[in-house]
Amino acid sequence: MTDGGSAARYRANLQGEVDSAGLYRALADVEHDPKVSEVYRRLSAVEEAHAEFWRGQLAGIGAKVAGSLRPDWRTRALVWLARRFGPQFVLPTLSTLEQRDIGTYDRQPEAVAGGLPAAERSHNRVVQALASSFPGGAAGGTLARVEGRHRAGGNALRAAVLGANDGLVSNFSLVMGVAGAEIAGSTILLTGIAGLIAGACSMAIGEFLSVTSSRELNQRQIDIEADELAQVPEEEKEELVLIYQAKGLDETQARALADSLMANKDTALDTLAREELGVDPAELGGSPWAAAGSSFSLFALGAIFPVAPFFWLSGLAAVGVSVAISGLALMAIGAGTSLFTGRSLTFSAVRQLCGGLAAAAITYGVGRLIGVAVTG
Repeated sequence: MTDGGSAARYRANLQGEVDSAGLYRALADVEHDPKVSEVYRRLSAVEEAHAEFWRGQLAGIGAKVAGSLRPDWRTRALVWLARRFGPQFVLPTLSTLEQRDIGTYDRQPEAVAGGLPAAERSHNRVVQALASSFPGGAAGGTLARVEGRHRAGGNALRAAVLGANDGLVSNFSLVMGVAGAEIAGSTILLTGIAGLIAGACSMAIGEFLSVTSSRELNQRQIDIEADELAQVPEEEKEELVLIYQAKGLDETQARALADSLMANKDTALDTLAREELGVDPAELGGSPWAAAGSSFSLFALGAIFPVAPFFWLSGLAAVGVSVAISGLALMAIGAGTSLFTGRSLTFSAVRQLCGGLAAAAITYGVGRLIGVAVTG
């Protein structure tokens, strides 16, 4: 590679390490569990060492090195979300991004010589352990505590962005379809509000039933597990032994851990529910009311954009402003998706805009045809 090409690559690597170090440092600051916080601090320290490695590479080819670099917009957004909603809100996204970047250094000879690929794979394993929480990982039993909190949240960031997108695209298409039929502005407004309420209620009811059904199923599985624990404890202990062996412990360690857990029936049931069923007994999959409320709010948030201009405008002016506002909202949602996909902000925003406008154009055309057919 030319020095110019190497410099660009080194700078990209340096920025990536600065981003990771900043994010881990922020997670350490907001994490309440001191043991988990220490894990994040150690990850941040290693990423800072990697950043210094790339600064050294840049200096070695005589390239200018910025004295201090700020984390990029994606990292700053994730830091803000972590501080606002807690580390568990962004951990699934961080896990996905780490998984995506795991082979970044494999074909870079300088990185290989510096041992960076192995270090990045080690980081990935730690993050996956924090996200999925299996015993025997970093910080010992700390990860068992992390499990319920992180698994309960799921990928909340992805759900929030996609929930708002559902409301925006569906109501934008509905409003444009009615506008295409050249119906009065007051009727379009009424239709948009009805679409917002109907869609939000549908999403809320669907989510309520989904979470309620999941909770009932999870409780039923835990009850069965409790009965088996009471009736055939030795078989349940063997299940734990096999689970821990599958996670990398040798038989002696797995059996010692299983014996320790089985000494307390409550702890044994809690562990079996988490390890065998993948269920946090304390939450059973979350609150159906909270899920319904979130779904209603997120759908309504997205759905209000296309209908809002019709509150104070009419005719083509209202349609034009609705398209403009909805387009901006589509681009914002596209930018939001790039937080957890890792794609560029521009690509994600333009892709989302094109998809939303295409859906609106189709319904506008259909509305136009129907309007002409009905009115003659």
